Amino acid sequence: MPIETPRAFLASLFHAAVRAADPLEAIRAHLPARPKGRTVVVGAGKAASQMAQALEHLWDGSLEGVVVARHGPVAACSRIRVLQAAHPVPDQAGIDAAQAVMAAVRGLTPDDLVIALISGGGSALLPSPPPGFALADEVALNAALLASGAPISAMNVVRKHVSLIKGGRLAALASPARVVSLVVSDVPGDNPAFVASGPTLPDAAGREEALRAIRDYRMTLPSSILDHIATGETPRPDDPAFAGHEAHVVASARVSLQAAARESGAAGVTPLILSDRIEGEARDIGRMHAALAMEFQAGLRREKGPMVLLSGGETTVTIGPGGSGKGGRNSELLLAAAIDLDGTTGVTALAADTDGIDGSEDNAGAFCDGGTAARIRAAGGEPRGHLAAHDAWSAFALAGDLFETGPTGTNVNDFRAFLLL
Repeated sequence: MPIETPRAFLASLFHAAVRAADPLEAIRAHLPARPKGRTVVVGAGKAASQMAQALEHLWDGSLEGVVVARHGPVAACSRIRVLQAAHPVPDQAGIDAAQAVMAAVRGLTPDDLVIALISGGGSALLPSPPPGFALADEVALNAALLASGAPISAMNVVRKHVSLIKGGRLAALASPARVVSLVVSDVPGDNPAFVASGPTLPDAAGREEALRAIRDYRMTLPSSILDHIATGETPRPDDPAFAGHEAHVVASARVSLQAAARESGAAGVTPLILSDRIEGEARDIGRMHAALAMEFQAGLRREKGPMVLLSGGETTVTIGPGGSGKGGRNSELLLAAAIDLDGTTGVTALAADTDGIDGSEDNAGAFCDGGTAARIRAAGGEPRGHLAAHDAWSAFALAGDLFETGPTGTNVNDFRAFLLL
């Protein structure tokens, strides 16, 4: 029963959320019609190999192409090549993979179809610097974006202005073939053009918006990159090269949270979805969730019995000049919550990345309850010190509260569940 095993119950909600984003079922409902000519598959992201495998299973015609997944275990494909590159910091393998993806769509005809399989993480996996720039520039740009604390939408507006493949440029290369993009969304609001910086989906955000994001989030970028952004532009959505193209969000945080809510209701625990698009500094969002949990537990929950507060979105961690320790945004969020929940009874929480990897380590996220901070201190740590050093993984490792799943093969962003008993 969930009241007896809160962590097992929360884990079951996470797995229900991940199942709802399963690439096979997600793609099955959005298969395009077979073309007269060739069907070429391209794509990139944390779910790239699983999406490619699902498409191979479902497609009954000829199929060819290449997708890019991150280094590590991948789903086996027989007709679609799966290349691997680094995430979140781009590497030379990513440069080579981006070249292979672009080569796959050159020379096509109006009778051909391009199926683009796009998921979160594709920005780092498809580094393709413009002439005059190199991998080192991509790495510097990526580091500045990750350290800025900017939301993913702002980061991707900047990224697409320093690339030969992002911001719809891959689809433009495929012209005159028709492009159908199948997108697993990891961005709040589910705008498909923001996922992986939209290699096949242009959007209306121009260079002025990119420069504004750089100013607003105080991104420290080399002058050469700033000059390039200030003098260039990305393809516009009304460009004739994109006529007849389609885009479908086949999985998203909203759908996954609804699946978790159904799982909770079936177990007799009342679910409340707060939002699927929560953004902001991870530690601040963690404290907000802790405050809501304590408020509901003290008041409204008594009328409803056990409750679980569910939320999704993507928080950020702003890294200062002191650098960081180990962990990711979900563990940092939960450590801030654990500090505020110190000594509280009846609240157990889980925060995890639906791709199964939170930040720099191999855990998906972590659990916490009112005893977590005390367990960290008993093991020789200091919760506030770990939080200040962006070292949440070490804190949860001391407490024995890490949540480990391994890569899930999908990615619809962060999952948070606060169980109130």
